[in-house]
Parts: sequence; C-alpha cells; structure tokens
Amino acid sequence: MTTSDLSEPSATGAACQQCSTIEVCGAAISFSVLGEVTAPPLVVLHGGIGCADDCADLASGLETQFRVIRVDSRGHGRSTLGDAELTYQRLEKDVLAVLRHLEMDCTSIIGFSDGGIVGYRLMVSNEINVKKLVTIGADVELEPDAPVRRILEQVTGKSWREKFPASYETYRRLNPEPDFDRLVKCAVKMWLDSTATGFPDKIENLPGADVLVIRGDRDHLFSRQAAVDLVNRIDHCSFANIPLAGHEAHKEQPAIVERCVLEFLCS
Repeated sequence: MTTSDLSEPSATGAACQQCSTIEVCGAAISFSVLGEVTAPPLVVLHGGIGCADDCADLASGLETQFRVIRVDSRGHGRSTLGDAELTYQRLEKDVLAVLRHLEMDCTSIIGFSDGGIVGYRLMVSNEINVKKLVTIGADVELEPDAPVRRILEQVTGKSWREKFPASYETYRRLNPEPDFDRLVKCAVKMWLDSTATGFPDKIENLPGADVLVIRGDRDHLFSRQAAVDLVNRIDHCSFANIPLAGHEAHKEQPAIVERCVLEFLCS
C-alpha cells in the first residue's frame, strides 16, 4: 500500500484538510480529511456514479463537530477503477483500508444511496465499530421483481450522459483514468448483484445498532413501504421521510436533512 498526501491548513489554523490517495487492491483510492484531529470521526460516502464532492455541503455543516473523512469510491471521482470487480463488498473493503490507514477502529458513517449500502455492510461486518449510521435513499436488498430493478438494468454510459451531463463532466474532469462506459457497466452489475458480495445480509442481527434512515418522499428508487419495512427490521432505528424531496434529499432539502443528521449524531 502506498500513499500520497497533500495537507492544507484552514484559515484559522485549527483544522487541517488532508487530501490523500492510497493504493488498495490495484486501485488508487482518494479521500480527504477535514476537522479537528481530536474530534470524533465521521465517514461520508457518496452515491453511484458520483463523487465525494457531491456531499460537500452536507459535510461542511458537520466539520466543526467531527473529523470528516470523505472517500471517492473505487472508479468514481478521483479514485481509479483498477481491475478488481466492482462490488459493494469491494467498496466496503476500500473504506476499511482508508480507516486502517488513518488508524481508526471506531467511526460514525453517513452514506447516500450506494454509500448507504456500504455503510450497512460495514455495520453488519463488525470489522470496525460503527457508532452511528445515517443512510439516505439506501435499501438493504433488491427483490427480483422490484420495479427499480428494471430501471437499473437499462442504465448505460450513453443514457447517463444524456440524463446527467453535469455528473459526467465532473467525472471526466476529476478521474485520473477516465473510462465512463466501463464504470457505468461495472456499476450496473454491482447494483444488480444478488450474491454475498452485493447487498448486506443479516441486517436484523445488529444488537445495539443506532441507525437513522432518511428518505425523500418522492424517491422513485427507494419506496416508502421499503423504507418502513427496513426500519421495522432494525432495533434502535429512527426514520425521517423528507417532504418535497426525491432520491437526493440531502441536496433538495439540505436544511431539514442537516438538522436531522446533527440531532441524531450528537444525541
């Protein structure tokens, strides 16, 4: 494992941002750290075909109270894809590698969409102590007959570029080894993975788990019923159904989501 680091002092000199890359299983995984070194750690994980910058506004509201670690998922943002198969299990192991590099064995996690699924996997695995977990627009399973499966099956690099041109341009600007069509193809396979490398299992076996599930009321990828069913499966689980928001509730209703997250993490 090799690393490269760039540290940037804050305006006050109290906090320090470290932009780093570590080599993990054939890929360069990019992450950044911002906040007081002595503050409790908080990992922020973005969604599919996105990047760590997508959660910048949410993270910035937490940096005064937490040491915020933002990770670009393998193949996304500033991280390279490498040759290993892209799976939720692989993303989980990449995050673990970052945390071990930072010598952290206990953290809270915020995960949006794919990042939330990785968060569930990290909590279930017990490889680290996940103190609290916040997920946004993230389910723990994909049923064979779920309508969202048909939506995901039809996603291609071309369709994504046409529907989300800004997302594509950000990827092209940031990624050191851009191959967008390959990334999307790998991501779709990951989204549809029904094996042990995909969605987490044994989600009910989380003694002492402290989870906040957030969903936008107009989220077409994570139904209200699926969210309620999930919340009922987890002990000590809170639920926030955000009005007038879709899948990206943290962007569409940032003030409401930030308040929910802060109150949950600091309680």
